[in-house]
Amino acid sequence: MDAQKPLLLSLVIPVFNEQEVLEDSFARMDAAMKSTGFDYEIIYVNDGSRDGTLAQLRGLAANRPYVKVLSFSRNFGHQLAVTCGMDAAKGDALIIIDVDLQDPPELILQMVKRWQDGADIVYGKRLKRKGETLFKKLTARMYYRLLSWMSAYPIPLDTGDFRLIGRNVADQFLQMREHNRFLRGMSAWMGYNAVPIEYERQERFAGKTKYTLKKMLRLASDGITGFSDKPLTLPMQFGIGLIALCGLGLVALIVLACICGVAPWLWAADGILLVQGLTLFFMGLQGMYLGRMYDELKGRPLYIVSEKLNLD
Repeated sequence: MDAQKPLLLSLVIPVFNEQEVLEDSFARMDAAMKSTGFDYEIIYVNDGSRDGTLAQLRGLAANRPYVKVLSFSRNFGHQLAVTCGMDAAKGDALIIIDVDLQDPPELILQMVKRWQDGADIVYGKRLKRKGETLFKKLTARMYYRLLSWMSAYPIPLDTGDFRLIGRNVADQFLQMREHNRFLRGMSAWMGYNAVPIEYERQERFAGKTKYTLKKMLRLASDGITGFSDKPLTLPMQFGIGLIALCGLGLVALIVLACICGVAPWLWAADGILLVQGLTLFFMGLQGMYLGRMYDELKGRPLYIVSEKLNLD
């Protein structure tokens, strides 16, 4: 950090149909950034909202030059919206947070202090998840542990994208331009000195979650296929196990056929169906990887910005 240059912090906030919470969220986030004592910019990325979100963002930016807005031509997704905000950020440290106030903005001051103490990345670690269904809590818990087991790189459990990253980390991060992005996994892959801040995740302040089951499954898929090659090795492991079971089954089949006259062809038919099902499943799994390669080879831009406010 240059001692002669005043420090600048960048707050990156992706938004999608958040008119119910935007005004209250801005008030708390603006206060949190002021509490740091540093100069700051707040960068909103409108991810193709179809309600009054963009109009509210225009109002926030109208007489506040430090509030900057980028608006997508359509919905490109949360991870790409965060990436767009990071591309535009000029700060010595970047803070990523969602607009719904489930992650408390008041923790930003603690994150900045940890960064000043030498941390390259400061991430929020959730102790509890208030206001979420039992199904959401259970599936999130199972997913994070599955991802941790499968990933070749240690991804902290029960974390999201709420984090602070230093400029040196952000510059390296932005060199990675893959389309199927999983930001917390990419952050773990880079290494660096990362420290957690524990907190209880709050209920959504207003409105409804924009992460549908389909979007959550897509993010989970990107996390696993982007940071683990174990699924590619599973067919061999299953194949070895299946051969061993078939050998034992053949012995059992012979014994049962001699004792009670069980028709052997029934067992053979069942075995063939099992093998075919496993084959199709793993072909589909490998297709997911091929699909990722196809997305990257197209070479399209990650996103399209149709409107900018307070940005050169």
